[in-house]
Amino acid sequence: MHVKVPPIKCQGIKTKLVPFILSHIQWTEQEHARWIEPFLGSGVVVFNLAPKRALLTDTNQHIIAFYQSIQKGGINRSIVSNFLKEQGDRLLKNGADHYYEVRDRFNQFSSPLDFLFLNRACFNGLMRFNSKGGFNVPFCHKPQRFAQSYITKIANQVDWVAKQMAGNDWEFRVANWQETLIKAQPDDFVYLDPPYIGRHTDYYNAWNLAEAERLATVTKQLPCGFAVSMWLENQHRQNSHIQACWSDLEMHICQHFYHVGSREALRGAIEEALLIKPGFSANLDTIPSRSFAKLCQ
Repeated sequence: MHVKVPPIKCQGIKTKLVPFILSHIQWTEQEHARWIEPFLGSGVVVFNLAPKRALLTDTNQHIIAFYQSIQKGGINRSIVSNFLKEQGDRLLKNGADHYYEVRDRFNQFSSPLDFLFLNRACFNGLMRFNSKGGFNVPFCHKPQRFAQSYITKIANQVDWVAKQMAGNDWEFRVANWQETLIKAQPDDFVYLDPPYIGRHTDYYNAWNLAEAERLATVTKQLPCGFAVSMWLENQHRQNSHIQACWSDLEMHICQHFYHVGSREALRGAIEEALLIKPGFSANLDTIPSRSFAKLCQ
């Protein structure tokens, strides 16, 4: 399949893995079924799949606000092109001073357009926030970054995302994974791309082993099929969390290379695992909704 790239970049983005992921997921999209993602991130998987119905959530309010703005028409190709041209000219003239001016403005007012600018002008395409929720990635030291060809590329990515949303019933919501998974129904399919234990866990808010273990426990009680993306091993070590919490699932493996990361150790070859429980129609009497809700709390 021909994979396209969304306008937002973040560490762990699955662009190169989309064919691998979607080729192994077997889900028959029924009339009222939804594709559910509790860790939306860049959105690259759902945008390339383009299901009719979807529930797309993230605790990062800025990602959700950005895609909601596209969905509502507040951000489009023309608006993005004009904005990045103006901000790019100022960046070329004033360099880092302008970048940090925009960063301060964004941390005060949370403009989706400022978010896009920072995401594409910051160091190595990182997305990182401090304990107070402020975007804190430094400048990439490339004041000439927003050449016309680069602006056109980003504007086209925004336009593509808008077209993928058009005519589909997609809900973007700021929510944690517990609030999202409790909404899953038997005909839905859940795709999870949680922060990786041992890798880029400072993306938005804290993620630790206890939270990862709880996610595994709750996910395996879902009344529908699901798939989980997770790193398996690199040249230095293996991910013991998979063996401890996910070893009873169908597993597929793909070699991958990460180009985005705060350190060189996080940018390199890695074996990526896709852990799957195929979709099915469950008898909900076997998984009482109240019990599942309690698990998610």
